[in-house]
Amino acid sequence: MNWFDRILSLQFTWRDALDVTIVAFVIYNILALIRGTRAMQVSMGLVLLGSSFFVARAFQLPALEVISQQILFYLPFAVIVLFQAEIRRALARMASNPLLSLVSGAASPVPFDAILGATTVLAAQRIGALIAIERAQSLRMYAESAKTVDAVVSADLLISIFMPGAPLHDGAVIIRGNRIIAAGAFLPLTTSADPKLAHGTRHRAALGLSEDSDALILVISEENGSIAAASEGVLHENLDSDQLLKLMHERLRAVRK
Repeated sequence: MNWFDRILSLQFTWRDALDVTIVAFVIYNILALIRGTRAMQVSMGLVLLGSSFFVARAFQLPALEVISQQILFYLPFAVIVLFQAEIRRALARMASNPLLSLVSGAASPVPFDAILGATTVLAAQRIGALIAIERAQSLRMYAESAKTVDAVVSADLLISIFMPGAPLHDGAVIIRGNRIIAAGAFLPLTTSADPKLAHGTRHRAALGLSEDSDALILVISEENGSIAAASEGVLHENLDSDQLLKLMHERLRAVRK
């Protein structure tokens, strides 16, 4: 029986279709998660290392086969160490699945006007600021190590927090729904080695949090008064009021409902 007859003899059921669909979905999400990152290049290297075992066995290369077999044994541990950030991000995205969010209930609407008004005033006066707006993934771990505020979001309150000399102006404000839950928060810095990312600590912290969560982080530069926003590992720079409002609508639609 040739390979074509074997394929025709297969009994393909709905369970097989479900199995293939789930595997394809998992592989697609893994590739989408690491696409365009250094993890993609590392993954290609690991695939080449892993495939060397089968190449060695096919061409009967005993020395290479023994070495490759040892590599295959330690390969899962290497994946966990090298991709711990990506694995953490993937697990967080699984927890923020829209089906799971139905259980937690709807969040209060984010007050776009108050946030936009505050950023406009801060940018005009060249006052540095860092505002993290929570979406589906919780920022509780960052809020717990900061100063608890628990106040309704208002432009005046945001401006007063970031005024030079204020005790909390150096940290980040964390917003959940229509409330400021914490101020003076310290966010993780990005590990990106991109030479184009010649920014200060605020911008690197905004980008770092956007790499670890789905939050939208707004940054006002105290050097030139420019407004930037970080989301999903991308820094959108030199935004005007209209562009910032559009970005907030795009990223925070689900939160505002």
